[in-house]
Amino acid sequence: MIDWESLRYFAALARAETLLGAARALGVEHATVARRVAGLEDQMGVKLVDRRGRRIVLTPEGERVAGMAERMGLEAQAVERLGLAAGATLAGEVRISAPPTLAAAKLPTALVALRVRHPDIGITIVGETRYASLDRREADIAVRMTKPEQGNFVISKLGDIGFGFYATADYLAATPEAQRTFIAYDETMASAPQSIQLAEATEGRKVALRATTLEFQLAAARAGGGIAMLPNFMLAGVDDLVEAIPQPQPLMRELWLVVHADIRNVPIIRVVMEALKSISWSG
Repeated sequence: MIDWESLRYFAALARAETLLGAARALGVEHATVARRVAGLEDQMGVKLVDRRGRRIVLTPEGERVAGMAERMGLEAQAVERLGLAAGATLAGEVRISAPPTLAAAKLPTALVALRVRHPDIGITIVGETRYASLDRREADIAVRMTKPEQGNFVISKLGDIGFGFYATADYLAATPEAQRTFIAYDETMASAPQSIQLAEATEGRKVALRATTLEFQLAAARAGGGIAMLPNFMLAGVDDLVEAIPQPQPLMRELWLVVHADIRNVPIIRVVMEALKSISWSG
């Protein structure tokens, strides 16, 4: 009989395409993923993957098995959602997916207050730049800056997040406009609206520093490293940055609350969603 747990590990590997990525998604060591997949291959007597350095390439048989495993996983998650929907108590674990910087700035106060009212509710924040899958229950609730276009989800708007160009007054005073440099995301975020607007604003000037995190971009701007495009909520309590480039029409990103339709009315999910809706998101 097929080891279903090993099949789950193989499905994660097929999605991530690397052992490290699969291990991160499963919360285990990458050696565990490799051992599980090798065991599955031995059990089936079929080679499922070609290992080419860090990247995993599925064999034709592996492609077929991965497709079946993915469908089985989605059905299993549907069963889990059915079980969750049958619960009527305000107790249990809820996972919230949100951009890490936004989560750190906006979620703590409301969620701590929720825990005071309902101490039997446990909250896990999935603070990743990628979108956790609600279908696979990587998260139960998502706060997203892009509205999902497909899926069996219930979606409501939370607010709008404004962005601006910021630098220190000393940097702006000491640096002629033509010589001012910029701080930006790396190429992985090139398609984000804020990255596109920053690229337009540079007008051929140099991007001197790039980083995957907004925290570094903020710190670099405060250190006098150039002009950064930052969400306005990050400027709360920051008194050493000023607007560097006035915008007649500032960039605004819509913020969405997303939950799978199967669990929208589960009491524990509903009370967490209400806590999220109570936050002042716009800014």
